[in-house]
Amino acid sequence: MSDAKLTVKPDSHAARKIRNRRIAACAILTAMAVLLMYLEFPLPFMPAFLKFDLSELPVLIGTFALGPVWGVIIELLKNLIHLPVTQTMGIGELSNFIAGVVYVGTSGLIYRKLRTKKGAAISMAIATLVFAAASIPINAFITLPLYGSAMGFPLEAIIGMSAEVNPLVKSKLSLLLAVFVPFNLFKGIFVSFWTFFVYKPISKLINKTYDKTHTGK
Repeated sequence: MSDAKLTVKPDSHAARKIRNRRIAACAILTAMAVLLMYLEFPLPFMPAFLKFDLSELPVLIGTFALGPVWGVIIELLKNLIHLPVTQTMGIGELSNFIAGVVYVGTSGLIYRKLRTKKGAAISMAIATLVFAAASIPINAFITLPLYGSAMGFPLEAIIGMSAEVNPLVKSKLSLLLAVFVPFNLFKGIFVSFWTFFVYKPISKLINKTYDKTHTGK
């Protein structure tokens, strides 16, 4: 007579509570990210088509609190909700989504192994460098070609517009290195700084939310 394997049925009530917590937190953080996405503005020495915003801040907090997968979901929802008012035929939102996934995904994966204030700082520092480096292929092979083909905005025009505010820009390579890399490096540092600044007062909430949505407590 063989031993029968015991199976434990999942606690559906606990599972629903976990799912509801995740969805509620995701909705609140998405709303915050969308609001901040509307509050965009240009930076000095950067071309007018590059707008800075703090929408990655709630996305990053959501990544720390819920996990990297939920951070990607918030990033996706943020850009989908912004699509109806896009001025770039969705190209800017696509670029923002890909770059955002790189940033919060890198931060979230590292923070999942180092869930402390120091771990958060390390994860954001590494993510910022990856974020800035990733801006080169993202813009070289996705954003700039799409601007040319879909919007009829040739590379020469983008280089000329950028050269007016940044004399270092003379070619596609210098555009990538002197505009997109510094822009994303600054954005990553700025978002990381404010996330780290607010991390301490909300760290208990972050860890409590993470524990409850991953262990069912």
